[in-house]
Amino acid sequence: MKRERTYSWGNPLEGVELSRELSGLEYLQGMMRGEIPASPLIHTLDFEIGEIEEGKVSFVFEPHEFHYNPNGSVHGGVITSILDSAMGCTLHSLLPKGVVYTTLELKVNFLKMVHSKTGKLTAVGKVIHLGGRTALVEASLTDESGRTYAHAVSTCMILKNE
Repeated sequence: MKRERTYSWGNPLEGVELSRELSGLEYLQGMMRGEIPASPLIHTLDFEIGEIEEGKVSFVFEPHEFHYNPNGSVHGGVITSILDSAMGCTLHSLLPKGVVYTTLELKVNFLKMVHSKTGKLTAVGKVIHLGGRTALVEASLTDESGRTYAHAVSTCMILKNE
């Protein structure tokens, strides 16, 4: 039996223009309020923004069958995406107007299998170091009991938004 899923998203290029006029935190808060379109990836992978504050952003998702790899568990790319989103947005929340970032390096440790019976998972980002040209960030993916399913570390390059 075939399954079907449909979803929609806003124009992500609208947010690019707005990002030049707002601090990272203002931009993310506008996204959470629905004033700025969220990344289409959030809708594609069915993530939700959990919380946004200066230096801490979280994303939440409930694992579903459409996240699966051929082995019947959530694909590592889905887990990597939610961790990368939490890390990147956490860093973004600390950047001033006109400054953005890009990922230089990303490392993920997968600690437990994730499947639809796992329940709701939350990825929370944390900045380890924020310098003038690079930043080091991390995120953990945990369940509602606090068990860790994956952990990631990323190095990001800080850039002027031109």
